[in-house]
Amino acid sequence: MRMKFLVLLVWTCALMGGEAPFGFEAHGFFDVRAGFRLQNDATQRDTSLAESRLQLDLNRMGEWTTLQIRGDAVYDDVIDDRDIDLETGRGWFDLREANLLFSPNRSMDVKVGRQILTWGTGDLLFVNDLFPKDWQSFFSGRQTEYLKAPSDALMMSFFPSFANIDLVYTPRFDADRFIRGERFSYWNGNLGRRAGRDAVVAVDRPDRWVDDGEWALRISRTIKGYELAFYGYDGFWKSPAGQDPVRGLATFPELRVWGASLRGGFGKGLIHAEFGWYDSRRDRDGEDPTVGNGEIRVLLGYERELAREFTLGVQYYLERMLDYENYRASLPAGLVGRDRNRHVTTVRLTRTAMNQNLTLSLFGYASPSDNDFYLRPSVSWKVTDAWQVFAGGNLFGGSRDHTFFGQFEKNSNAYGGFRYSF
Repeated sequence: MRMKFLVLLVWTCALMGGEAPFGFEAHGFFDVRAGFRLQNDATQRDTSLAESRLQLDLNRMGEWTTLQIRGDAVYDDVIDDRDIDLETGRGWFDLREANLLFSPNRSMDVKVGRQILTWGTGDLLFVNDLFPKDWQSFFSGRQTEYLKAPSDALMMSFFPSFANIDLVYTPRFDADRFIRGERFSYWNGNLGRRAGRDAVVAVDRPDRWVDDGEWALRISRTIKGYELAFYGYDGFWKSPAGQDPVRGLATFPELRVWGASLRGGFGKGLIHAEFGWYDSRRDRDGEDPTVGNGEIRVLLGYERELAREFTLGVQYYLERMLDYENYRASLPAGLVGRDRNRHVTTVRLTRTAMNQNLTLSLFGYASPSDNDFYLRPSVSWKVTDAWQVFAGGNLFGGSRDHTFFGQFEKNSNAYGGFRYSF
């Protein structure tokens, strides 16, 4: 109740044009969204999205430090559980950021606390960005910014003359907010069918402080207009990639990733390329069917403006499983296996009009190897500086129930809503 009272107090101060308590600057928005399924799913409700969200963003800048607190008060009618869980984002309150930024010297920045972290070059495809994602938000029609889930971390940035260096330490593993079954149905390999609320995924999540921590490193430099970066990660698979067959729990095996990226101008557009080697440390030979195999991931992309206020972006993405022969040999009888290679192509079309107040967008994924797809059409209209209305959809399809996008076919949905910013 105290938190609810503080949220309402700060919101009232912001709307009245006054200064928030304790010298903070207050900004935020009130967002209402509703969505419905386009297909019947016996394991889920017909409503895919029904929520009201109040976000408050509080900033206090001092001479040497900046303090930021950003959180959402949420009424979510799709999920019955109202108890707050800051790790999974469930409940009536989601703390997005609560961090302190300071600079010990001119060549170093430090940010400590809850923060949104992202790096890499992909457009809604991720190779070396091993920070948590919220796939439930992404598939339901929330703003794209909610795809990035928060991390509780220490980030240190160094700026020597030869490169920029970012080092992130997360003292306790931050997993993805992955598809569990309570909001969207998914392919359950143990049951051999799609499942949802009738078989919510139970997990054994690494949750010890320090012992189950994560490290992420990025070293970047711009050379003749091209940004070159190298990455390292040591932690766990961000979504479940293993099984504990005795307890019937999904697990997060140890993972180490090394990668690189390149981004810069090419012709009349921009190109980007990214590579990642996923070392599944618990089973490097691929002989344990309860642990996900290592992979090589490759991403290539190009973006350019085709006409005034009309932009095209295309990408090619590859996941190639390592030790594939051992994987096939160890696969239990009757269990549907993966292909060695998963190919994905994406297209983004963006058209703006009315002084860029109207935005029409289509983002599409298509996998020729899985023979499935995912389309994200959307339209948004900025009525005034404060008011915005929008509508869109999440459309899935595929010829097989167990492929990545095909498993979500019955989750196809349409949504709409409005936002008031202050």
